[in-house]
Formats: sequence, C-alpha cells, structure tokens
Amino acid sequence: QVQLVESGGGLVQAGGSLRLSCAASGIFFRINTMGWYRQAPGKQRELVATITSGGSTNYVDSVKGRFTISRDNARNTVYLQMHSLKPEDTAVYYCYRDRSGTQNWGQGTQVTVSS
Repeated sequence: QVQLVESGGGLVQAGGSLRLSCAASGIFFRINTMGWYRQAPGKQRELVATITSGGSTNYVDSVKGRFTISRDNARNTVYLQMHSLKPEDTAVYYCYRDRSGTQNWGQGTQVTVSS
C-alpha cells in the first residue's frame, strides 16, 4: 500500500516561512522522483517542484529563489522549504511520487498566507 502523508501546512503572514514534509511508505523511495503540486480554489493544479532520484531539482518560475525541495532517503521523506511567502502561494499542497510513469499523491496540506 502506497502512502504519502503531508504535514507542516498552516497559516502564516506574508513574508514568512513554512516547511512542508512528506513521509512515504510502500515504495522503494530512493528510486522515485518526488515532488509537490499545489491547487488553489478555482485554479488548475500546478507542479511546484520536483527532485529526481539523483537529486536534480526543478521549480516553477513563480517560486524560484523562494522554495527549496530536498529529500532524505534514509527517512523516506521529501521536504519543501518555503520562504518569502506571498498570498498567491495560498493553496492545498500535495506530495507525489513518480516511478516510470506510475504516480501517487498524498492527501494534501493547506497553506494559507495572509496579507
């Protein structure tokens, strides 16, 4: 059974920081690409960041320089460190894994950034 459990969301003021965590089980973690999606009300789901099994990262332009994705293979956990948060970052953030086209998503964690 594949499980991806996000945590770390919450309410933060603009300019603040949050760190999201995603604990994975039921997969051979270190060979998966991991990443984070987000979806705000009335908007399409957006891929925010990815990190490959080899550690290569990619980000959507709107978060470059503010967000950092990382992974700890010993703990089967992927993180999203978010700084300089803006109200437009408000969304439900979802963890995902991808291995050769097989994908799974977590339940999501709410991030709300107030002005």
